[in-house]
Amino acid sequence: MSNQHPTETLSTQTSSSFFTLSVSPGKVIRGAGVLSTVAGEVANLGTRPLIIAGNQTLNLSQESLQPLFQSPELHPVLVSYGADCCEASLKALRKAAKEHKADLIIGIGGGKALDTAKLVAHQLTLPVVTIPTSGATCAAWTALSNVYSETGAFLYDVALSRCPDLLILDYDLILTAPQRTLVAGIGDAIAKWYEASVSSGHLQQTLIIAAVQQARVLRDILLQKSADALQSPGSEVWQQVVDATVLLAGVIGGLGGAQCRTVAAHAVHNGLTHLSGHGSIHGEKVAYGILVQLRLEEMIQGNQLAASARQQLLKFYAEIGLPQKLADLGLGNITLGELQTAAEISLEPNSDIHRLPFNVALEHLMAAMVSTTAPNQLKIKN
Repeated sequence: MSNQHPTETLSTQTSSSFFTLSVSPGKVIRGAGVLSTVAGEVANLGTRPLIIAGNQTLNLSQESLQPLFQSPELHPVLVSYGADCCEASLKALRKAAKEHKADLIIGIGGGKALDTAKLVAHQLTLPVVTIPTSGATCAAWTALSNVYSETGAFLYDVALSRCPDLLILDYDLILTAPQRTLVAGIGDAIAKWYEASVSSGHLQQTLIIAAVQQARVLRDILLQKSADALQSPGSEVWQQVVDATVLLAGVIGGLGGAQCRTVAAHAVHNGLTHLSGHGSIHGEKVAYGILVQLRLEEMIQGNQLAASARQQLLKFYAEIGLPQKLADLGLGNITLGELQTAAEISLEPNSDIHRLPFNVALEHLMAAMVSTTAPNQLKIKN
């Protein structure tokens, strides 16, 4: 199945601002087994692709990639990005692309592999194809890359000039990933509602309204269909949830742009990446971060809607296996100093946590991080 979505750069000129939105990939091809049919589409973008993947993906996806390797139209080279999308990896991959005389970058894997491929393509001004191997994030869609240290600590993100030129979503390939990755993707995607509805500031611009309402639709799809999807991998409802985590989550970021960004959930994720010893993946930390954000709204504002939403999510998380507390992230023995470090990083001046409509003190964030499953709490007095 091929769905064409021309990459739209929407420009709006007002008396005070000018902005552009990279709404979508140039083309989306999705379906079961579509990797065996896309060599010609890839060749339309370039014939000497540098294929960037992680070590695990290289081992698992060789058979899936055979149609690309065996195509007479393509002359690919396959390279590993290493452990993370970090400066050292980016430098080595730019060198590899130049040595191969690459005219196209292909990213295949999870979020970090795709972010790496997109950023290398951006830096070399080459087209890029994204091929997700799991439903763990919407990285295959977005015009954004996150950069980490060599030990996996989040450093900064980079806004890219456009979304990928081609996104290939092969359900058969996604089906080979551990179910945990799709569960994590559900956690990452459902955060769109809890963050975009806050960061948009109730602005009345048409596309922002559309993005926030799509985030609400995304939340409802995931709340209603995730449990059934996880019980029947490969089914129609499973494909619908994969579409939600990989595609619809990307649509929301594309339409909403800078006004529908991450808030506390991703800020908490970023802080946690600086701690050693956790065994969690991106969407799991984000899911936990949603509970922290709702806890802050409840504690500082006395927001009972946030309290109700947190209780709803706790039941949902228990049903599908998302983390509810630090111990679920492998951080049950976290020290007070480590907790403070994560909280301080989450509160750095450029952190998106400051998009909350109230100030968050260090002690408030630390309290919220250790009380995500606690009963409702009275409003904090300033």
